[in-house]
Amino acid sequence: MYGVKLAGEGFQRAAGSHLRRILYLVTNNRFFGAGIGATITAIIQSSSATTVLLIGFVSSGVMNLPQAMSVILGSNIGTTFAVQLIAFNIYDYAIFFVGVGAALMLFPRKGQIIFIGQGILGFAFIFLSMKIMSDAMIPLKDSQLFREVLLSLRGNSLGLLIISTFFTALVQTSSATIGIAIVLSLQGLIDLGEAIPIIFGANIGTCGTAVIAGINSSALAKRVAMSHIVFKVIGVLIFLPLIVPFKKIVSATSPDLPRQIANAHTLFNAAITIIFIPFTTYCAGILEKIIPDAAETDRRFRAKYLKAELLDSPDMAFGLATREALRMSDIALDMFGKSIKVLIMDDQALLKNVEDMDDQLDILDKEIKLYITKISQKSLTETESKREVAILTFVNDLENIGDIIDKNIMELAKKKIANGLKFSQEGQKEITDFYTKVGENFEMAVSAFAAWDSDLAWKVLKNKEKLGSAERELKAKHIGRLHRGLKESVDTSSIHLDLLSNFKRINHHITNISYSIIGISSDDKR
Repeated sequence: MYGVKLAGEGFQRAAGSHLRRILYLVTNNRFFGAGIGATITAIIQSSSATTVLLIGFVSSGVMNLPQAMSVILGSNIGTTFAVQLIAFNIYDYAIFFVGVGAALMLFPRKGQIIFIGQGILGFAFIFLSMKIMSDAMIPLKDSQLFREVLLSLRGNSLGLLIISTFFTALVQTSSATIGIAIVLSLQGLIDLGEAIPIIFGANIGTCGTAVIAGINSSALAKRVAMSHIVFKVIGVLIFLPLIVPFKKIVSATSPDLPRQIANAHTLFNAAITIIFIPFTTYCAGILEKIIPDAAETDRRFRAKYLKAELLDSPDMAFGLATREALRMSDIALDMFGKSIKVLIMDDQALLKNVEDMDDQLDILDKEIKLYITKISQKSLTETESKREVAILTFVNDLENIGDIIDKNIMELAKKKIANGLKFSQEGQKEITDFYTKVGENFEMAVSAFAAWDSDLAWKVLKNKEKLGSAERELKAKHIGRLHRGLKESVDTSSIHLDLLSNFKRINHHITNISYSIIGISSDDKR
C-alpha cells in the first residue's frame, strides 16, 4: 500500500504541469478522453485519485460531466497497469529497483529526477512486498484451517466479491487486493474461478475514495463520483452471471495463472469502457435527474475554485489558486472601475457597492492564502515555490488595492458628496485621464499574471516611471490653477491631490505584481 502511494505521488509530481495540461486537452472526443484517463491513471496508479481530480475539475468548471465520464472509463483501464507489472514475476529484482529509486532520490538535487526516483522506489516496494507476501504464505498451503476457509468460499462468488469489496474500500487501492490474489494463486491457494469474483469486488471497492470526496461537494461533483460507481456496479452485474464463459476467454490469453488474473482485470475494465463510452452523454443526463442541482441555501460569499481534494497535487492546486486569484482580480478591477463613477457622479448607492466588494476581496485574500499555506506543507520544487510567492504577492497587492479604494478613495468621495463639491472641468479630465492610464496598467498586470508573461510584466514596470512623472506633472498643473484662484480647484484641492496620490499608490501595487512574474517566467525559459 505504501509502495502504491509512493509511486503515485512520485510520478504525479514528476508529471507536474504536464499532467494538468493533459487533462485540459480533454475535448468532446470521448475516445480521446478515455485515452487520457488511461494514461493519467497508469502514471498515478489510482483510478480513485483520477476521479478525485475530476471532481475538482468539474466543480471548478474546467470540464463538463460527459467529458469527465469518458476520462473515468479510461482510468479503469489505466489502473490495471500496476497489476500487469506484478504478473511479470519480477520480484527477485525488487531490491535492485529499490537501489535505483533511492539513488535517484538521494544523489541528484533536481526536483523532477527526485520525483521519478520516488516513483521507481514505490514500484520497487510493490514488487518487494509481493515477494515477502509470497514467501510468507508458503506455510498456508499446509494449514488445515486456511484450507477449510478457502473451501467454504469456493463456489461462493458473491461471498468472495463482498469480502474483496470491503477490503479494497478499506485499503483504497484495487491493485493491493488483486496483488494479494496473485500471491495466493502463486501458492496454489486459489484458482482463476475464485480470483475473478475478487477482481469484481476490488473494482467496486475502489470507488470508496471517490464517494468520500464527493460527499460535501457540489451536485456536479456528486455526479462524477456516482458515475464511477455506476460503471463498476453495472459492469459487475453484467459479468457476474457470465463468470464461466469469461473464465474460458481469460484462460485462453495465457497459460500462466498470475498473468490470467492480471488479464481478467484488464479485460473486465476494457469491456466496461467499450460498453459505456458511446452512452456517456445519455448517462450524464440520467445522473442529472437522479442528482439534481441543490437549492442554494447558503448565499455567503466565498472562494469558488479552491478544492481540498487537489492539495496532494501541488501543480493542480496552484492552478486552482491562480484561477481564484484571477477571480479576485476581476472584483478588484470592477471595484476600481466603479470608484471613478462614484467620484464623478456622486453615486452613493454605487459607493456602498464598492465598499461591499472590498469585503469580498478580504474573504478571498484570507481563503487563498490559507489554501496556499496547505499546499506549501508538501515538498515543492524551486519553480513551484516561486509560483507560490507570485500568487501570494498578487493576492496581497490586490487586497491592498482594495483597501486603498475603500478606505481612502471612497472616503474622499464621501467628503466630496457631503460638501457638495465639484471638480473643475480641466481638473476632472486630468483625474479621469490619470485613472485611465493606471487602469490600463492594472489590466496589463493581470494579463501578465494570467499568462505568466514576462514581456508583458516588463511593460507594466516601464510604465511605473511614466505614471510617476505624469502624477507630478498633474499636481503641478493643479497648483497652477490654485494660483489663478479657480474656485472649483480651491474647493477640491485636497481631494484632487489625494486622489492623484492614491492612484499612484495603486499603481505601485500593480507594478509590484510584475516582479515575481518576471522571476518565474525567466526561470521557466532557462
